[in-house]
Amino acid sequence: MDPIIVASKLTKTYASGFQALKGVDLTIRRGEIFALLGPNGAGKTTLIGVICGIVNATSGTVLADGHDIVRDYRAARTKIGLVPQELSTDMFETVWNAVTFSRGLFGKPKDPAHVEKVLRDLSLWEKRDSKIMTLSGGMKRRLLIAKALSHEPRILFLDEPTAGVDVELRRDMWKMVRELRERGVTVILTTHYIEEAEEMADRIGVINKGEIILVEEKAALMQKLGQKQLTLILQRPLASIPEALSEYALELSDDKSRLVFSFQSEAERARIAGLLRALAELGIDFKDLQTRESSLEEIFVSLVRSDA
Repeated sequence: MDPIIVASKLTKTYASGFQALKGVDLTIRRGEIFALLGPNGAGKTTLIGVICGIVNATSGTVLADGHDIVRDYRAARTKIGLVPQELSTDMFETVWNAVTFSRGLFGKPKDPAHVEKVLRDLSLWEKRDSKIMTLSGGMKRRLLIAKALSHEPRILFLDEPTAGVDVELRRDMWKMVRELRERGVTVILTTHYIEEAEEMADRIGVINKGEIILVEEKAALMQKLGQKQLTLILQRPLASIPEALSEYALELSDDKSRLVFSFQSEAERARIAGLLRALAELGIDFKDLQTRESSLEEIFVSLVRSDA
């Protein structure tokens, strides 16, 4: 899959001396959903601002669909749509006029059919003549997305798109993002909702203290870093773990009624059969077993903690 965004050696140091970005290299593939995760102050919004041309980098380069965002700013900017965190828009304007005006800002000719389609896709058509000030918070969030899509960008940045919206609207937005990808739009989102990245992203990047510390396919990341556990619920409590089971690095629960075997690789998974045989030989019976895998949230927390 060919790249649509290539950021090379990006740095950003503010007048205060704070270094928000430290030599960031990042490549986004055409047509993917890419989730950028990181704690508050990690540099997510600064990085998006630089790529979108609203924050000046101290050094480094960015290509957006082959266009340098500084030397070929106008062409690069028309490729990008941005949905910011803040709900900033002209509250006295109508929905229709706001989206139409946004399209005109990028030099696009009037296209009522496209504006209508965007509004219908976002369930805003019935509100087209309403003033923005009368919309609910969720509807205003949809309007921001409509404005970002008004000029038909090939790249869409969603900066915390579902912050403060209800679960139903969040699900609607997830559906919309998938439909955009199916139409060939590349979507980059930042989010504090880890389940959002787990649900939607093809690849995940983690930024911390202004540096990209990991970029990985979601499935590969969870397989590589996600810990799996097998919990055996015993028929009778154990006073301690027998020496014969020491090779399995088992943990005994505080109430002595559960044995926990943690593993990551497929090779370790294959040892489960040996563990069960060893338990049978020792006369240790269990009445149930449970398995679980680490969530993306647990992986993210461990990555950021190890980078601290």
